Amino acid sequence: MAKSPDPTEAIREAAAKFPGVAQGTSCNQSSFKAGKDSFLFIGPGPKGRGFKAMFKVNASMPQALELAEKGPKRFEVGSIGWVTARFTAKEPLPKQI
Repeated sequence: MAKSPDPTEAIREAAAKFPGVAQGTSCNQSSFKAGKDSFLFIGPGPKGRGFKAMFKVNASMPQALELAEKGPKRFEVGSIGWVTARFTAKEPLPKQI
């Protein structure tokens, strides 16, 4: 049986293209930061089911709140500007919001 494509790859590639980005790991997730500020953590979901991405958002917070309202099991907005998205290869993140 063929392995499902990794839906995090396109997100990782896009994050790595930002100027001055440093890549690392945090627990079992890939981390991306610019300067001293992290802006993305991405990797396997809880208990190895699906995937999880945590994005630091500013200007796009209204869109994040709308996504969380429409799909609270997939999108969660934190109190300090972080948004958690849960997804699978069969149900990936939207390409545009």
